[in-house]
Amino acid sequence: MDRSTQIKAMASEQRLHILRLLASPKTHFAGQWSADPEQFGVCMSLIAEALQIAQPTASRHLDILRQAGFITVQKHMKWSYCKRNDPALEDYLRWVATDLQLGSQARSA
Repeated sequence: MDRSTQIKAMASEQRLHILRLLASPKTHFAGQWSADPEQFGVCMSLIAEALQIAQPTASRHLDILRQAGFITVQKHMKWSYCKRNDPALEDYLRWVATDLQLGSQARSA
């Protein structure tokens, strides 16, 4: 995985907000009727609506999260659904913690 893409994905408050919303999809997207938001994912248009941003803007944020591996996207009929990829997020957080820990030890030596 390209860590620079992951860092870029985490450098936006709106993208972090998306990840927070997708952590509890049934809570935040209970009104989604087309598919179970927890099992299948959340429709991109509902994510844009939750963020109060235009669909193309939301799509760009979601694409960056997808490129980073933090979400998966699957199409069903004419809609695209996004689901958080928790193992990828956990891997990234472990990498950051390890990298920063090693970095601080190297500087103090």
